[in-house]
Amino acid sequence: MDDFHEEKAFVVDEVNNVIKESIESTIQNAAYHHNKVGQWNSNIVEQCLKRLASLNKPFKYIVTCTIMQKNGAGLHAASSCYWDSTTDGCTTYKYDSKTMYCIVNVFGLAI
Repeated sequence: MDDFHEEKAFVVDEVNNVIKESIESTIQNAAYHHNKVGQWNSNIVEQCLKRLASLNKPFKYIVTCTIMQKNGAGLHAASSCYWDSTTDGCTTYKYDSKTMYCIVNVFGLAI
């Protein structure tokens, strides 16, 4: 990919790094605590959006975050998009600790 297209592309590895850093700076090896989940969720989503916006790429972003206690319960999720796959993109990042799962989805829609 040439430099011009790279600057305007949805780069999954770059977005995953943003997500990973946002999760790690928020949760920091904490154990699952029900009363903290709402704030963790908000912090992760807001940090991701700020960091993605600071990349100055021509995208509108949608960020979702699910935090679930690790207790043996099942979780199934799916998403589908009708978009231009040559310009738009998405990624899912899963963080796994001893007491919880944190799953973040980012959708990048080209402007």
